[in-house]
Amino acid sequence: MEKFYVQLPLTGEYLTTVRLTTGGLCALAGFDVDTTEDFKVCVTESLLILKRNGYISAAIDFTVGESLACEVRGAEKGGERVDGMEDEISRALLSALVGEVDFTVGETGIIEKIAFEG
Repeated sequence: MEKFYVQLPLTGEYLTTVRLTTGGLCALAGFDVDTTEDFKVCVTESLLILKRNGYISAAIDFTVGESLACEVRGAEKGGERVDGMEDEISRALLSALVGEVDFTVGETGIIEKIAFEG
């Protein structure tokens, strides 16, 4: 098992870089094209959830082995919290694409961590 870690600001240009990185790690895990695209969507949606919950940066831990596991954590707060249906839609999308998703919610009700495996 190998680990890959990245921390990034939650801005558009970095989200594109993460999608490319995720695609490369999916190739290492032997995913087909459709599964790779689903996993990239899950990583992007996880980052967007954190951004809407007031984080301005996030940390992503990938574990590559017989499968690919991903943990996305809010790293630095300071952004505006945006309430709305988007988080519910993102959560439903994650569950539909990878099945079991673990959402860790802090004492203030803000999502702090999202973990899933493909």
